Amino acid sequence: MVEMGKKVAEMKDLKAGRYVIIDNEPCRVVDAVHSKPGKHGGAKARIDAVGLFDNQRRSLMGPVSMNVEVPVINKKSAQVLSLVGDNVQLMDMETYETFELKKPEDFEGELTQGANVIYMEAMGKRKILQMQG
Repeated sequence: MVEMGKKVAEMKDLKAGRYVIIDNEPCRVVDAVHSKPGKHGGAKARIDAVGLFDNQRRSLMGPVSMNVEVPVINKKSAQVLSLVGDNVQLMDMETYETFELKKPEDFEGELTQGANVIYMEAMGKRKILQMQG
């Protein structure tokens, strides 16, 4: 079942480096601990993750058979059209759609007009990942 950039997976399938949706925010799993089944219950799992867009730590606990939502993440390339204050105006290299994103602090001074970047898109949100080239 795929719904607006989401898929469903079981908790036991999540490992470090994978993605999960916690509190309606796409997150990257940083730690996954699975316990063995006990005398009176099934195996449990604890997932620690960091938000892709807000960098907040989140945790998720439940049985390993519990279904969780996994975001569909697209990585695309774009060209910098202009720098407007704290924002960067970009044009997608496939669809030629133009949009603005907040200028990431990591690339201060590196982003110039005409430069190519890789950006991530998940659940209707976008973020610049790296310079291309």
